Amino acid sequence: MKHWLLCAMMAAGIGVAGGASAADPANPLVGDRWTFRPLIIVTPSVDNPDYQRMRGILASHHKAFEDRDMLLYTVENGEGERAGQPMTDAETTALLNALELDPHGELTTVLVGKDGGRKVQQTGPVDPMTIFDTIDRMPMRQAGD
Repeated sequence: MKHWLLCAMMAAGIGVAGGASAADPANPLVGDRWTFRPLIIVTPSVDNPDYQRMRGILASHHKAFEDRDMLLYTVENGEGERAGQPMTDAETTALLNALELDPHGELTTVLVGKDGGRKVQQTGPVDPMTIFDTIDRMPMRQAGD
């Protein structure tokens, strides 16, 4: 009986530790849940032409971005920003770890829903209009949120 209880307690402890790392308090996405639809763009180089084109399109559609309660995160060569403001190294690392992204890998775009779930993840260039269309088809968006 004592052995079974010890095993159960150890298993519970492992589950809590695993859950704690998934919800790292440094992860800025935790605070965005139910408020924003984060769009995360990770690039190894700010000079990547596909990245520059995506940023230009997003800048020219700022109103559409705001209308959809979107929030832009960028990680350029390991340096993170949230809505144009620098993030700490801990926040950037927590964000990348939560999404299992490599800051030095290929250009990657991730859309996270208001519920905190990953809705889109694509490597390479992404047409922001496709992201807007994806959001517009979401039940929460169609319900007026």
